[in-house]
Amino acid sequence: MKKTAFLIRLLSILVTASISAQAQKILTGPLPGNAPNQNVLASLSSLPEADALLYFNPQRILNEAAPRLMAEKDLAEMRKSFEELKKNVGVDPAKVEYLVIATRFRKPAADLSFAPPEFLVVAGGDFSADSLLTLAKLAAGEKLRDEKYGSKTLGVMTIDPIVKEAEKNPILRAYSEIGIVGLNQTTIAVGSIPYLKAAIDAGAGNGRITTANLNSLLRDPTVLISAAGSPWSSFSKSFGLRGTEANARAPRCDTQLGDFYASVTMDSTNFLLRGSMNADNPDTAKIFTNLISGLMRQASSIPDVSVQSALKSVSITADENDVVVRADVPQQVVLDFIKKQSMQKKPEPAADKPVTPVKKQPVRRKRKRA
Repeated sequence: MKKTAFLIRLLSILVTASISAQAQKILTGPLPGNAPNQNVLASLSSLPEADALLYFNPQRILNEAAPRLMAEKDLAEMRKSFEELKKNVGVDPAKVEYLVIATRFRKPAADLSFAPPEFLVVAGGDFSADSLLTLAKLAAGEKLRDEKYGSKTLGVMTIDPIVKEAEKNPILRAYSEIGIVGLNQTTIAVGSIPYLKAAIDAGAGNGRITTANLNSLLRDPTVLISAAGSPWSSFSKSFGLRGTEANARAPRCDTQLGDFYASVTMDSTNFLLRGSMNADNPDTAKIFTNLISGLMRQASSIPDVSVQSALKSVSITADENDVVVRADVPQQVVLDFIKKQSMQKKPEPAADKPVTPVKKQPVRRKRKRA
């Protein structure tokens, strides 16, 4: 039972834990003096193409950031749970090298129905993918069925609640099944069945993600979290501007408007937020900068002191075609915010109310007639 519970918890984190042509200049290369993490870059280079990517560095988050933000007691409990997870499942979250959530958008079908985006969650590190798959089958029982694709065997599960909801909303039908597969000995993937198959094809060298996209996503080797994506390109694909599955059309998305990069890292005292969005031209970049700055000024009316402090550290500037965002948020501000959110006022016990004595009504006896 412990193995099942731990495995279900792990899979739920992978599935729910649900952005890659990048903007110019700040998005197309590594920061000066930094190089992408070569080990992770090599591992992710065999992933399929993606329109959006979200990258987590679990080792830095759990081993470096968490100790600065968690109480000693909570930190000890977390590490104890990791030890139990490693003992029962064979996975130590603190040794997971990377966690990537990828999304891709599809062209409309022949009937011009909207095709919802597909998702893929990939984790790699110091664990055995085959062992996790075996445990997944033991935990899911008959609900997880095998499906062969190429040289791999996918574990496929039907999500019954979504199947039921899909009767009312057909768009949900695309999420009625999820799969799990080991892409190699130390990499496991969970996600939409077509995207998992694309990941298998990419492992064989077909339809791989571009090196430029990965270099942008992993441009800072010290990053805790980073994200990148091309929303306008995704829109043009989803709504037929670039053709449909049955009707080819020349690509019409000639602008990089909206392409973005964002990251969170830290130094000895601050969390460092860095981001950039392509605005196509210098004039549009200034318009976006003024608009976002105005919205930020409106947000400054939020009464929470820690939120105000964080907003004051945000700098938004126009740099030729890009809108650049920078913020250095003191770790103490984040810690104070977390403490404030975790403190829950216990309801005060209700004061004892005086008991009002109940007066007994006199019982009237009926006289018997002679």
